[in-house]
Amino acid sequence: MSQGIRKVGVIGAGQMGNGIAHVCALAGFPVLIHDVSPDRIKDALATINGNMARQVSKKLITEDQRKAALSMISGAEKMSDFGDCDLVIESATEKEDVKRKIYAALCPSLKADAILATNTSSISITRLAATTDRPERFIGIHFMNPVPLMELVELIRGIATGDPTFEASKAFITKLHKTIAVSEDFPAFIVNRILLPMINEAIYTLYEGVGTVEGIDTAMKLGAHHPMGPLELADFIGLDTCLSVMQVLHEGLADSKYRPCPLLVKYVEAGWLGRKTKRGFYDYRGEKPVPTR
Repeated sequence: MSQGIRKVGVIGAGQMGNGIAHVCALAGFPVLIHDVSPDRIKDALATINGNMARQVSKKLITEDQRKAALSMISGAEKMSDFGDCDLVIESATEKEDVKRKIYAALCPSLKADAILATNTSSISITRLAATTDRPERFIGIHFMNPVPLMELVELIRGIATGDPTFEASKAFITKLHKTIAVSEDFPAFIVNRILLPMINEAIYTLYEGVGTVEGIDTAMKLGAHHPMGPLELADFIGLDTCLSVMQVLHEGLADSKYRPCPLLVKYVEAGWLGRKTKRGFYDYRGEKPVPTR
């Protein structure tokens, strides 16, 4: 591991996974991206291409950089393709059982000194590490969404994470031109521990009739200078993700202040998960978003 990280694997080709592959490739790392279906890998490569084209049009990168970066990314159809990766970042759905299954399938293919990282936004790094064959080479590398735009990465050590793993991960994130915030391994880490209860409180404010959807979002945008209102942000994150983080906080810290708002639960039960399903606190099916209550 003295040579550091040279080749990166990403598991999960969703919004986070393709964003992670995008920034790794732009920083010059060869990247393999895997998902359960080949179609999702194809979609991810198309999304990355589109997002890089947008960066070219905004003069953030050159056309040559885009071409070079795209040539660094390839799809991985099976776990055994990750055998020569120095770092594999799991960016699957925020469900512990799904992550455990991935590690069980992946670990036999990894070389002995490979680092395994998770992009979880809230699950215990220590507990996930304990299910693998390499707890001392396991770490939390939590990127923010959307990855190409957000400057921060939270780095979280589990109780067993070794110093060489921590140092190699720090050096890797620095090469991506991201800023590191080191968090202790407690539920939801730093950003989501502060952000999600704020969103949950905004939903309570709506639930109790203190303000309307537009009133709450305008108040926080203009009164606290947030670039997006909390309900608009919840729709962007995904209401299912918001709920799962609140559940992790509530169960992990056993404090009633983290109780998920019943209205959030109701929206998730309805399948109104925000932008990705075209309805959440706003309805996205028309010309412009319209509040749903």
